[in-house]
Amino acid sequence: MLRTKLAIMFFVVSLLALPLAAQQQQSNPPPPPPPPASTAQEAQQTPPPPMAPEDLDRLVNRIALYPDPLLAQVLTGSTYWDEIPDAANWADEHSGLKGDALAQAIKDDNLQWDPSVLALLPFPSVLDMMARDPDWTQQLGEAVLNQRPDVMDAVQRMRKEAYDYGYLRTSPYDTVTMDDGYCEILPVNPAYLYVPVYDPGIVFFAPRPGFFIGGAIGFGPAVIITGAFAPWGWAHPYFLWRSHGIFFDNGPWGRTWMNRGFYRHSYARPWVRSAGPQIERHSFSRPRGRP
Repeated sequence: MLRTKLAIMFFVVSLLALPLAAQQQQSNPPPPPPPPASTAQEAQQTPPPPMAPEDLDRLVNRIALYPDPLLAQVLTGSTYWDEIPDAANWADEHSGLKGDALAQAIKDDNLQWDPSVLALLPFPSVLDMMARDPDWTQQLGEAVLNQRPDVMDAVQRMRKEAYDYGYLRTSPYDTVTMDDGYCEILPVNPAYLYVPVYDPGIVFFAPRPGFFIGGAIGFGPAVIITGAFAPWGWAHPYFLWRSHGIFFDNGPWGRTWMNRGFYRHSYARPWVRSAGPQIERHSFSRPRGRP
């Protein structure tokens, strides 16, 4: 009899404890199980989904009218999007240096970035544009790694639109040619490059009546590229548009999504860094205040 009463009391106590335990469990839910160790690595190895042609057109329209040598550096440099902000800061701080003096400063400071990023240091306005919009820069870099032929085709579509509407023409700065359906933009003098300034909302649409087409594309100041910049890809950068090739020093640039962790382009005159970290060896001009 006593054993039966004890069993009944234990059962009643258990029933009373259940709601309290449930409340405690709701207020303090158990932490989710940790993800498998390979999840982060697998995410890094998975390429982004391919972009549609119209999305690629919008992605490249701000750079599509750059001269071919500069465009080649922007496309390849964007694949190192994590290095762009620091490079933009350095270029801004040293914007007073030009030509050979700038090339010597790059060597003196033993900069650690990829040559495709170092190649953009003479163009602080371009690096500034890329650094101010890091999402765009990374998206461009991912597209170049994942679907380079589609990116190059998008550039051609944008160039043809600007050409058909009459905006893109040969100027004192660049020579514009249509070669078997492919539009090339080459500097009149390879040693002097000019960054075009234009509004994509204008040059890729039919001009309004009375609009002065000739004023739609402007040009920044001359950027002098001397032989001292050859180690960073400035010895004959060019495209083979039909085969979707990007070339530096007559060697095809072959970085892709799958080999991005170890690929290094083989330049004819490679950049050899000194042993040790990056070191600021000289004074620099005051930054222009880019946030």
